[in-house]
Amino acid sequence: MSDATPSPQDWLQVLPPAKRYILQGPPAALAAADSALGLLTADVAGRARSNERASVLWLGPDERLLIANSGAASSGHDLESALRGALATQPYSLVDVSHRQLGLKLSCTFAEDLLNCGCPQDLSLTAFPIDMCSRTLFNKTEIVLWRRGVHEFQIEVWRSFAPYLEGWMREAVQDLG
Repeated sequence: MSDATPSPQDWLQVLPPAKRYILQGPPAALAAADSALGLLTADVAGRARSNERASVLWLGPDERLLIANSGAASSGHDLESALRGALATQPYSLVDVSHRQLGLKLSCTFAEDLLNCGCPQDLSLTAFPIDMCSRTLFNKTEIVLWRRGVHEFQIEVWRSFAPYLEGWMREAVQDLG
């Protein structure tokens, strides 16, 4: 890597550990989960919503990724208990994926260009605005991509693919110059 190329520590960081769940169910179950989390029911597909307790990413018509906020007053286990209580009368699936998945924070002025080196989606701010999220590919790696700011994205990736993803991104940064 040349001296002019920023190191990954400048633009890519591993986020603190957090409890992560995949929730699947019919609309009534998803609405019950939103209520238990203190969030308004989502009205737009592919959007993320957050409060002090958790973030909810709408990945599909019946699927959500739930991420407990690291500074939340309640632990991930309390979050899971609250969800299971709220969903007790609903058909649903709630799976803890914390062990397999981690979050990366990509924050730099060239974030869109870097992601577009390996992601087929239009990531311009007009097509992929703040709080939009999507399950997609980066090169050959499945990721969940969440735009957190104008030049900031959160990437959810399986732990075993994280070194490959970072390596590919380092090469892409060099190509971008």
